[in-house]
Amino acid sequence: MNHADSIRIGSALEQTGYTFTEQVDNADLIILNTCSVRQRAEDSAQGKLGSLGPLKKKNKDLVVAVTGCMVPPQEEGKRPLYKRFPMVDLFFDTLDPQSLIEILPEPGCAPEPEQALSVGGTGLTIQSKIGVTAFVSVIHGCNYTCSYCIVPLRRGKEKSRTIDEIVTEIKGYVKRGVREVTLLGQTIDAYGHDLPGRPDLADLFYAVNQIEGLWRIRFLTSHPKMMSYKMIKSVADLPKVCEYFNLPVQAGDNAILKAMKRPYTVEFYEKLAATVRETVPGSALSTDIIVGFPGETDEQFQHTYELLERIRFNEVHVAAYSPRPGTLANTYEDNVPLEVKRERLQAVERLQEGIARSYSQEFLGKDVEVLVETREKGKWKGRSRTNKLVFFDNPTGTEYDGLDWTGKLVDVTIETVGPWSLVGRVAGTPAVRKGRLLPVFNAEADTACEVDLPLSIANK
Repeated sequence: MNHADSIRIGSALEQTGYTFTEQVDNADLIILNTCSVRQRAEDSAQGKLGSLGPLKKKNKDLVVAVTGCMVPPQEEGKRPLYKRFPMVDLFFDTLDPQSLIEILPEPGCAPEPEQALSVGGTGLTIQSKIGVTAFVSVIHGCNYTCSYCIVPLRRGKEKSRTIDEIVTEIKGYVKRGVREVTLLGQTIDAYGHDLPGRPDLADLFYAVNQIEGLWRIRFLTSHPKMMSYKMIKSVADLPKVCEYFNLPVQAGDNAILKAMKRPYTVEFYEKLAATVRETVPGSALSTDIIVGFPGETDEQFQHTYELLERIRFNEVHVAAYSPRPGTLANTYEDNVPLEVKRERLQAVERLQEGIARSYSQEFLGKDVEVLVETREKGKWKGRSRTNKLVFFDNPTGTEYDGLDWTGKLVDVTIETVGPWSLVGRVAGTPAVRKGRLLPVFNAEADTACEVDLPLSIANK
């Protein structure tokens, strides 16, 4: 969502004459788009702000602005930030980039076309070229009050964008070469309840599915209590909507779910997961898990572990609980030792690695449709419809030798599998001998996993 917000803010500023730069030292305007979901993210943002102090002293005309989750929607919550970070000229809401534009020089005085704009989050710089995929925020904020979550405090109440506005934005991306969009919301399946006529996420899917030149539609993140059968059925019916559901369960114990203020039971969740898989055959199901929530006993963690064994998710994003000031859970005693949290997190990771590997084995020898996003370390990289990372190389000695696959759909015959990624060859081309093991970056886990690469790739 921060990435999508940064693109939108950057596009607004481009219209004033600013252009992008990857060199922070050359920037006339630096925007930090922040995350506060976990303490580490906020610490990273604060560290980045501290590093901008010397730049501000060197260039007194430099404008520094901060947006994102570190900036509460309430005006009174912003004032203390100026005292903590005097190098910042403006704290502004992501939904209101106009307040940033208003403090910049008037058109005609500056900026000149060659001036630079750095837009990013915690040190990342967003390129003006969007690429093959794009993120599109469709609903902002959250009306739930999960006891551990700071998002409602930082993003405010739910506010949906109209279908027409979203479709217009996506059409603009498609003209720039985007072939896949990910529709975003803290609770995306709450989309539309606050709009006239009360359209829902399925109605949005049907509208976006009609856009010519767009090939794939993804969506994040769903709330189990808001996921309707109509929405599930629309994924089955619409050819462009990918068969991938992110349904965070957070815990597999009813008492912990109640303490988290999650308004469903384990039994409800298991029925929902079964409905998804029955209605959308071949779909992938991912979830989020928090281990070490205040008061979580060994037995309660075991319930979560057993739920993961039963449902066998395709992906599990696991985090150890960390208290966030302002949340209800911050008033609970954080009584699970850090070492126990780490042990539980590692247990979930080990379990999921085995499950993910078994799912990957099912792809061996089969053809998988891949939308190619980029070339990385001598290999083409893309994803399947079910979000599996796939690598392949240019087939030498064929009509495809030297072809740029960026932005193309290609069928890849899978020859080697790992828990987090697949490696293969362009379907219909000769097989290659297997080579030595090389690490492949796993973007989800920020780790490297070993995969047996074809020799033609390994030698590079």
